[in-house]
Formats: sequence, C-alpha cells, structure tokens
Amino acid sequence: MISIRLDTSLESQLNFFSDYMHLSKSQIIKNSLMYYFEILKKETAQKTPYELGSELFGKYASGRSDLSSTYKEKLKEKLHAKNNH
Repeated sequence: MISIRLDTSLESQLNFFSDYMHLSKSQIIKNSLMYYFEILKKETAQKTPYELGSELFGKYASGRSDLSSTYKEKLKEKLHAKNNH
C-alpha cells in the first residue's frame, strides 16, 4: 500500500480521467506507472554502457589521452627520480 500527495492540478486531472474512463484512480496510477517503467526500460536499453556512465567519466581528467598506455613509463620515471635524490 502506497499513499502519495498530488498537487491540485494532478489531482484534478486524475479525478477527471477516472470519471471519464470509468476507471478507479488506483488503476489509472498503476497503468501510468507501468507505462512510465516501459519507457525507462527502452531508454536505458538503447544506451551503451559508456552513455550510461558518461557523467562519471573524465570528471577528473588530466587532459592527456596517453596515460593509460604510458603508466608504466611514468611510474618508472617517478621511482627513478625519487631514488636519485
């Protein structure tokens, strides 16, 4: 059991369509949620993993595109510099 608060406009629309379609308010809300979830499924199914996480990627970007391929060299340079001092 769930209870929700609706603003006046939504409540009026719900009452109108409930009377107009001869459906209970609960049934209209259930149908609406099922429709909404189907839309969400379609939207997320069409996105690639990169698109789904794109807001998180590159948040702390260095501006260098070679860091993942040259990390061993960078690590060796840092260790060598540290050991020489």
